[in-house]
Amino acid sequence: MRRVATLVAVAAVVALVLPGCTSSVPDTTARPVAVSPAPDVSPPPPPPQDFTAVREVARGPVPVRVRIPDLGVDAEVGAVGKAEDGSVEVPTEWDDVGWYDGGARPGEPGPAVLLGHVDSTSGPAVFVRLPQARPGTVVEVVGDDGSVQRFAVDRLQSFPKTRFPTEAVYLPGLEPELRLVTCGGRFDRATGHYVDNVVVWASALP
Repeated sequence: MRRVATLVAVAAVVALVLPGCTSSVPDTTARPVAVSPAPDVSPPPPPPQDFTAVREVARGPVPVRVRIPDLGVDAEVGAVGKAEDGSVEVPTEWDDVGWYDGGARPGEPGPAVLLGHVDSTSGPAVFVRLPQARPGTVVEVVGDDGSVQRFAVDRLQSFPKTRFPTEAVYLPGLEPELRLVTCGGRFDRATGHYVDNVVVWASALP
């Protein structure tokens, strides 16, 4: 069994109010969209700035694919980090999923965070059906060693971007968990952004 050292918070968490998102146009019923606002590629809310993850050398596999059979999701996963402004980078492809590599890997203690677009200028994107997740929905994460980590959804919540639960999403924990983040709610054409974030909490299955 892999050993992972305890994640240690070393300072107070800074309040974060960035309005980030990983999505774009509100109407996903037609492909392509004849007239639509520019894609919303603003970054998702960043993790807390003031904690350090302390780990031993032995770590879990890097995620390379995520599958949610009930929602029709079967997508490549690539690592994303922080941009120079401290925000989290977003996947460059609409149908790919980003894994925040500053946090846990799936199967390690603490939350592994996966982020994806909800739609694009031409139609639905990878997480368009994420708001349909329900308790018990199974999420499978494939590692770069071929292993498969399985999680079951605990709950789904929507939050105004101004009240994104940064600590609950990113801060270290003792149990292997998964967070899936996308955008939702009303699309504000004036700003080119959705007004909410959708967050799915999932726990590791035996």
